[in-house]
Amino acid sequence: MLQSSEENVRIILAGPGGEYSIAGLCRPEGVSYKRSMDLMEAGKQRLAGETARGPTTDAIEDLHRDSCDLKDVVAEPTLELRLLSNA
Repeated sequence: MLQSSEENVRIILAGPGGEYSIAGLCRPEGVSYKRSMDLMEAGKQRLAGETARGPTTDAIEDLHRDSCDLKDVVAEPTLELRLLSNA
């Protein structure tokens, strides 16, 4: 059975400090022990700030808008000025 990442985390977090081992919690849910350890390690790295995240769609769209604005404000007037000065 394939669970979402959120469901995997819920299962794994139920283990520490509880009466069941992580492997014992994962087995009936169909989450492999290796997968649970990978998730725990990724979570630790993320909390420690050791992972880089890719840009979000919103961030990319913001950068594209900024680039277009800079083109309108700087590049096009500069090109016009160069063309006029060469005429």
